[in-house]
Amino acid sequence: MKLFPDTLPARTFLLIVVLIVASLAASFAIVRYAEQEPRSQQLAQLVVSVVNLTRAAIMSAAPEWRGGLLAELADSEGLRVHIAEVGDVLEPLPDQQPELRSMVEKIRQSLGDNTRFASQRNGVEALWVSFFIGDEEFWVALPRERIEHPVSQVLLVWGGIVLLLALLGAYFIARQVVRPLRRLVLAARQVGMGETPELLPEQGVQEVVELSAAFNQMSADLASNERERAQVLAGISHDLRTPLARVRLAAELSTDESLRCGLTADVEQMDAVIRQFLDYARLDENEAAVRTDAEALVREVALRFARAAGSISLELQPLPAIAVRPLLLKRALANLLDNAIKYGGGEVTVQLEKRGDSVALTVMDRGPGIAENQREAVKRPFIRLEAARSDATGSGLGLSIVERAARLHGGQFHLDERAGGGLSASLILPQ
Repeated sequence: MKLFPDTLPARTFLLIVVLIVASLAASFAIVRYAEQEPRSQQLAQLVVSVVNLTRAAIMSAAPEWRGGLLAELADSEGLRVHIAEVGDVLEPLPDQQPELRSMVEKIRQSLGDNTRFASQRNGVEALWVSFFIGDEEFWVALPRERIEHPVSQVLLVWGGIVLLLALLGAYFIARQVVRPLRRLVLAARQVGMGETPELLPEQGVQEVVELSAAFNQMSADLASNERERAQVLAGISHDLRTPLARVRLAAELSTDESLRCGLTADVEQMDAVIRQFLDYARLDENEAAVRTDAEALVREVALRFARAAGSISLELQPLPAIAVRPLLLKRALANLLDNAIKYGGGEVTVQLEKRGDSVALTVMDRGPGIAENQREAVKRPFIRLEAARSDATGSGLGLSIVERAARLHGGQFHLDERAGGGLSASLILPQ
């Protein structure tokens, strides 16, 4: 069981609340301790005064008037005075209250060590104190309300209001601390998905300002580097198209059949690599998402690869239109189909289905598959697996394009083992 919550707002709020409650408890304990000695002294003086006045009244009254005097004390002052009897059933005072112990000690110092106390006498609750007139012992009962120190309802109400205001203050403090971090988390997620977030506001305390400024600078640098990288890749790839066209033309004019076929194959292979470089450089990051019939899009792309594959099995579930970037999704699916046809053992299946709140586009084959410990590595640019599904003549960008397409759609890309052998590549898109 966790002692503290995982989220920063809850943890900050909880720590502030604990601090406030501990401070209030400590303040209450200090006040009680500071009040204890004066109050016990005051109560002791009150009890001693009541006992002395009662003793004096009884001693000064004629024996025949004592009964009326005791009745008058009970009616007017709420004091009950009784002669102690051998069969009295007494309940001692609670021993755990330091204030009562201090009061008892002070009373005995004034009335004598033989003074007895009880919280109940013969079933009657009160503060019972004994005293002597000669050899005869009496009990005087003081009402509890004169001795106890009840907490004022007004004090409780104001204490509750203060605690409520303190908790509200703790909530707003925690919110103020966490708000910039939440904005930073959202911006970091956007950067992780390949997007350029809006600039974070550089305001607040110094540490938050410095953090926001550093993140804004990092985001701007990443965007600049990405643009430069795309421009370099696009420029190089575009410049290679012209010499490739000349080589293709020279091959067509060659009279040597074997040379012409070899050059043509090499040019086509280089052209495919250049096209993949261009796709990775552009990747249609600025393409707007529109509601698209995913089933029709998949059929259109699969139809282009059907001749090369011999046959592509389609298992497409009818779905409502979803918001996607059509060109980007087509390129991702084309790369998955291209890989499946090259290394998939001749049996390729494309599946489109709804999974919870998402749409899953899966391309399955019966090839050698990819080892589990290498499935994340092949999603990185320019990674080729020679022993498994690698194409020594490829660029190593096919699955990287699919991975980036998934992130730009706010989805995920998974590589799993297919039941019965082969690879299952799933592009999960939010619906």
